[in-house]
Amino acid sequence: MTVIFSKKCELALQAVLYLSTGETGRCFSAAEISKELSVPKEFISKILQALTPSGIVMSKKGKMGGFCIGKEISDIRLIDIVEAIDGLDIFHTCVLGFPGCSVEAPCPVHHEWGQLREKTVQMLSKNTLAELKGKTINKINDLKRQISNKSGNGK
Repeated sequence: MTVIFSKKCELALQAVLYLSTGETGRCFSAAEISKELSVPKEFISKILQALTPSGIVMSKKGKMGGFCIGKEISDIRLIDIVEAIDGLDIFHTCVLGFPGCSVEAPCPVHHEWGQLREKTVQMLSKNTLAELKGKTINKINDLKRQISNKSGNGK
């Protein structure tokens, strides 16, 4: 669990990264995503529906429906997902929640948080989902191995 993003945002990041591993236009069912990420199906559905207004995710009804990436993965960065779910206020406000925190009136961790905040925004803005696809596939495969080993099927 992170200390910066909400659980909803964490799962949105994971789900969109998962969707980005499919071929262009491929839809995944909520059940499939749920199974692969070990997250309740209803939670995944709500999170992905929350991303549809941003255009990051599309939902399709019907037998071949489900959720799919709504834009080119080369046009989506992790910061876009964070903005759609949690917003960017965390990068513009005091990490400890003090009102009026500023360079002139800093909180106890103002300067350190400023450096971390800048590095975090840079990291989330640096790569597109297309550039992260290989690493995402590796992580998904690692999750599959972990789940298989836990269930005893990997022996």
